[in-house]
Amino acid sequence: MPTYDYECEACGHEFELFQSINEPLKKKCPECGKMKLNRLFGTGGALLFKGSGFYTTDYRSDSYKSAKKKDKPKESSGTAPAT
Repeated sequence: MPTYDYECEACGHEFELFQSINEPLKKKCPECGKMKLNRLFGTGGALLFKGSGFYTTDYRSDSYKSAKKKDKPKESSGTAPAT
């Protein structure tokens, strides 16, 4: 569910509200109680990753890392093969 920014025309109170896309717009200001709320244009939703597993060090096991090192091709000695 996205977070929407609202501002009251009457008292100037600004706040964020976490609500469903299908939920109707809020009209009543929680601060002054007047029906003068406007939803502000936002910059869009942000993608937020919580918990572990989103960094390389979080999801690679030690056995995977050691196997990866073994599979890594050896670097060449700098001489080109004869053709």
